[in-house]
Amino acid sequence: MLSAKRNSNSFFKILLIIGFGYFFWLMLKITLEYIPFNPEVSFLMIKQTEVIERPEYLAFFYTHVYTSIFVLLSGFLAILRRDFGVKNFHRNMGKVYIFLILMLAAPSGIYMGLFANGGFLSKISFVILGFLWWFSTLRAYQLARQKRFKEHKQWMWRSFAFTLSAITLRMWKVIIVYLFHPNPMDVYQVIAWLGWIPNILIIEYLITKKLI
Repeated sequence: MLSAKRNSNSFFKILLIIGFGYFFWLMLKITLEYIPFNPEVSFLMIKQTEVIERPEYLAFFYTHVYTSIFVLLSGFLAILRRDFGVKNFHRNMGKVYIFLILMLAAPSGIYMGLFANGGFLSKISFVILGFLWWFSTLRAYQLARQKRFKEHKQWMWRSFAFTLSAITLRMWKVIIVYLFHPNPMDVYQVIAWLGWIPNILIIEYLITKKLI
């Protein structure tokens, strides 16, 4: 029985790693579109008003894009809770993850949320997401410092649920456009909320059931 459970857990972890690897590769491809700096490529093509009228916008945008890819990777490696033969690997990856979110990724994301496509509904969603992302990460850090590791782990999962919105909102966008062919700006109003609310609801369910 124990052997079967161990094998099942190992199989699940392998699937998790493969799945994350695939979506991380897709996110990396998106990030590489913005290297070298070019304010007239991809997403920035529809943000020319902000690019032209707000000199600081590009700095916040590039900060968010370039740090988010490392947030995804370090957060995933920290959650695996394995040191891979390197002393304190889990702890160090957690520190990288927390620093990048608190100092760079979340603040720049909140700023960008103020100018999100889709109008007020999209803006309020992305700003709320940014604050919740920042707060859950800060709380995870505080609990680790207090050596309350069970609660720390739960808050790290909450934080990572918000981190994964970078992936899930794009998944929802593909699904919604394929099924319903809505107006582009209407899509933003929907995925702005779908990108993170199902994520955190799933995590809260798993925490309540003591599955993580």
